[in-house]
Amino acid sequence: MPDQPHWTRLGLVAGGGDLPVEIAHAMAGMNPFIVRVKGFGTDPFEGFESVEKSIGQIGGILKALKTAGCDALCFAGYVTRPDIKDLQMDARGLVLVPKALAAGRKGDDAILRVVIEEFEQAGLTVIGANDVLKSLAPGAGLLTRTAPSPADQADIDKALATARHMGEMDIGQAAVVARGTVLAVEAQEGTNPMLDRLVELPAHLRGQADDRFGVLAKTPKPIQERRIDLPTIGLETVVRCERAGLAGIALEAGGALIVNREAVIEALDAAGMFLLVSEAGQ
Repeated sequence: MPDQPHWTRLGLVAGGGDLPVEIAHAMAGMNPFIVRVKGFGTDPFEGFESVEKSIGQIGGILKALKTAGCDALCFAGYVTRPDIKDLQMDARGLVLVPKALAAGRKGDDAILRVVIEEFEQAGLTVIGANDVLKSLAPGAGLLTRTAPSPADQADIDKALATARHMGEMDIGQAAVVARGTVLAVEAQEGTNPMLDRLVELPAHLRGQADDRFGVLAKTPKPIQERRIDLPTIGLETVVRCERAGLAGIALEAGGALIVNREAVIEALDAAGMFLLVSEAGQ
């Protein structure tokens, strides 16, 4: 259950994936207002007051939130960087373009900070998904019946280090290491397409259902705007890791979200895979 909030009504800007759906249903008793991002959010959010807006309609989103009585805002779900000509921008969105373009030269995280500042200047408190629903962010420990072997632990250490290094360069949040070899790193395509590429690798480089090895690690970037873009895993992540023959998944405590946690752990246990949450920096 969510903690007692310090705000009156939450606005939830819902992108793609299951994360915004889980948050909305967990917060149902507090009557959240949903802004579905056009082209990304597919759930109709039946039973909730909602509106659909383009990502470029900043003024329209703000007006809808204010009209609904929202004083707090949570961004949840994935939204890929769009083509500027497809943004359907309103006047306020157009004003934001020069700032966003300048920030874009510094990386995606800089763009996110520009977006957050715009909403904060309008009087909204921006809250991270893990603060709205604390159960999304796991603490350190082993969450599955299967534990990593010493060889797996070596892959975990290298995968976490690789993911952190990629994050330092604002490239991505994930890496896959198998028997000491970096098989894949995440860039603009996202985690799922990265995992899909692994299936095309020669069998001797990756594990199989009867001989699993290799680890997916996801960590936040050092400059991460944690209120809007924490690394996330869900059932789709598990399915792809299982298909790629990986032995398990490693996350960083307080630095990642697990959507539909019980189902994720159940699926990992059924496949004989592990989920290990390491202390930050270890």
